[in-house]
Amino acid sequence: MTLKTRFAPSPTGHLHVGNIRTALHNWMFARKTGGQFLLRLDDTDAERSKEEFVEGIRRDLDWLGMGADGEARQSDRFDLYDAGFEKLKTTGRVYPCYETAQELELKRKILLGRGKPPVYDRGALELTDAQIAVYEAEGRRPHWRFKLDHDRPIIWTDLVRGEQKFDASLLSDPVIRREDGSWLYMLPSAIDDVDMGITHVVRGEDHVSNTAAQIQMFEAMDASPPEFAHEALLVGKEGKLSKRLGSLGVASFREQHIEPIAVVALMARLGTSDPVEPVTSVAPLLETFDFARFSRAPARFDDEELKLLNQKIVHQLDYADVAKRLPADMDEAGWHAIRPNVANISEVADWWNIASGDIDRLDLDAEDAAYIRSAHEALTSMDWGDDIWKRLTSTLKDTTGRKGKALFMPLRLALTGKAHGPDMGEMLPLIGQDKALARLVRY
Repeated sequence: MTLKTRFAPSPTGHLHVGNIRTALHNWMFARKTGGQFLLRLDDTDAERSKEEFVEGIRRDLDWLGMGADGEARQSDRFDLYDAGFEKLKTTGRVYPCYETAQELELKRKILLGRGKPPVYDRGALELTDAQIAVYEAEGRRPHWRFKLDHDRPIIWTDLVRGEQKFDASLLSDPVIRREDGSWLYMLPSAIDDVDMGITHVVRGEDHVSNTAAQIQMFEAMDASPPEFAHEALLVGKEGKLSKRLGSLGVASFREQHIEPIAVVALMARLGTSDPVEPVTSVAPLLETFDFARFSRAPARFDDEELKLLNQKIVHQLDYADVAKRLPADMDEAGWHAIRPNVANISEVADWWNIASGDIDRLDLDAEDAAYIRSAHEALTSMDWGDDIWKRLTSTLKDTTGRKGKALFMPLRLALTGKAHGPDMGEMLPLIGQDKALARLVRY
């Protein structure tokens, strides 16, 4: 049987880091095992679901290198949900309820006031036909609940959390359909998982109680439940849930010029005991991916860690990986010279302009200015070559007696206008003989 995972976002907004991590782990699990990764758009909320968010979800997944093997939209599958709903009605596993939201809230408060769990009392099952007729005459329309089997515990082995056991009698029968006929998450999701052949559901630990109820839904549909992996939720670097994490997504990463592989490398290892490493491909991440490595402790996300990881990755990228994003006239030698000095690709242009464009003349003290004139004279008589920096500084060391910082820093300032930057052994050949002489002669 082909392993199948699914990522099921609601297109009511943009993906955030928590969504991205869930999608990534579903994708990685499928890729490692030769399975399929499906995208299911949970767009039953017609009012809030927007096509712009659908496009954004696809675009974000593609940017991260996580293209789906198939796609489905819940808004195209209402007939399937209706059919499944009707079958459950005939077996008595769904039932209508006429309480208003205010009445349900009152029941909840009474139970809490008595120190009891706020579990729905199944009062709707006690209604007579006459009482139902009165409610309907008042204009009430029922919402529908799935009737849990309270006579046996719900048990499954979670790939992250180990054995899970729920007392079904301590769970409220979940509402699956609203008064207006629209669907809530629980039943359509279970129907989809059966119909699409989903073998593994990977999601956050906030869905654990949903899973308990859905396992009985699968069984009520005569279907085997998929396997489940419930991951610890992300927290901010301060160690608690952060509203900021709910808005931090691909758009922000793009604005910060973060490489997609940096996001993947960090998210793949967050929450595991494995170190976060500056990899340039997903292959080593897939090799070590295993839900047994994931901790039940919250996974901590730090965007400063992401930036540092991105810098390390950029320093490893080959010219072929970045050529299309570099200045048009920048060659491989330029990339290798400048690469160690940038935190992201957007910084390359500034350094390349120093090598190939014009720079301002700096004010040097009289002694250093005289030294630069000596450098110009020495360079004028030297044959140009890739080792020109080494030969130039060696000659100046012999003729001027300078060494260390006094030997190198004035030359760097005169040639680049910067006190730090790429190795001058690589930078000077990029600047070229004519431009180097023109910069030195100004002193």
